[in-house]
Amino acid sequence: MKKGIAILLLFSVLNACAQPIKVKTGLEVLQENNFSVLKGKKVGLITNPTGVNSKLKSTTDILFESKEVNLVALYGPEHGVRGNFTAGAHVGAETDSKTGLPVFSLYGKTRKPTKEMLQGIDVLVYDIQDIGARSYTFISTLGLAMEAAAENNIEVVVLDRPNPLGGNRFEGPLVEEGFFSFVSQYPIPYIYGLTPGEFATYINETGLLSNGLKCKLSVVKMEGWKRSMTFEQTGLPWVPSSPHIPRANSSEYYAMSGILGELDGNMIGVGYTLPFEIFATNWLDGEELAKRMNNLGLEGVLFRPIHFKPYYLSKKEQEFSGVQVYFTDKEKAKLTEIQFRFAEVAYQMKPDTSVFEGAENRFDMFDKVCGTDKIRKEFMKNYKFSDIEALWNKDALVFKEKAKKYFLYK
Repeated sequence: MKKGIAILLLFSVLNACAQPIKVKTGLEVLQENNFSVLKGKKVGLITNPTGVNSKLKSTTDILFESKEVNLVALYGPEHGVRGNFTAGAHVGAETDSKTGLPVFSLYGKTRKPTKEMLQGIDVLVYDIQDIGARSYTFISTLGLAMEAAAENNIEVVVLDRPNPLGGNRFEGPLVEEGFFSFVSQYPIPYIYGLTPGEFATYINETGLLSNGLKCKLSVVKMEGWKRSMTFEQTGLPWVPSSPHIPRANSSEYYAMSGILGELDGNMIGVGYTLPFEIFATNWLDGEELAKRMNNLGLEGVLFRPIHFKPYYLSKKEQEFSGVQVYFTDKEKAKLTEIQFRFAEVAYQMKPDTSVFEGAENRFDMFDKVCGTDKIRKEFMKNYKFSDIEALWNKDALVFKEKAKKYFLYK
């Protein structure tokens, strides 16, 4: 009898561990608190399709329908409020067809809200699911909106969401002078380990807004999120944050290959059904590449040969051969390192060419995403990751220690 009870208890514990932990986003906490921080104020909302509650109802519709909230304007980041713009496409000003509200573009000629765009606004609310990599432009939009709010005496409220890479991963160098851009707007590592609310707090409190300004910032914290969580453990639904980030684990793949992808999107699977999950070219042998990549013994990953033809972009319909990446232990995998390891092995296999050859017109963007040109220049001397390893890793842990002061979660 006792043995049977013990077995039942064991199964109960195992079953509980297998169940996803339910996290409440800042939006849902705001709803539960009856929108108290927004009452009596004219609200502008910066959001996109990822701004939803756990029932997949959009933040736009929730605020618009609430009797407690006076939502008067929407602001569209890259891809737009409703997600109807492709990557890099300018987002135009328009009227939202569902609510009739004006939509101001923050991804066109104007990326920082102007005084005219903020006319009559008391508070800017930000609710966007990010992916934890510096080059993904939503945090740049958030920072610039905070600057504009500070200049125009407007409050900012961030409805916090999980970092799908977790809160303990920090990789890559800080941005150097001369390389700040919309894909590297602030001096943080490439993988920066903060939630949107923590990021906003960090740049606000450390004087990183333009001219050292500071906005009146409130973060509506999540409930139940921990730094060690994967997105799957939150129990939250994943809404594609852009067309090539269809799943929560796409965030990991983006961090793994997105920098190298600035040279050629097809090389990392953009244009095929596995965006960011592949390393391939039209001049490599995938079988040999997989063998060599696996022989590196990189922690947390395995590689299998893959052969395909991209459906779109510059090398559409060309034969590609390479590897698909599989994570075996995400915590141990050094995400950003993997792309440089691929470039190293590719050069060993074909020393008469490289993934950088013919992509000179993309070097500027590659450097901006890295936050420096030192990475590319040093790497291209010998095509060895060991030549840039110290440079790549020198800032991340120092930043983590500095950022701990602004952590909102354990």
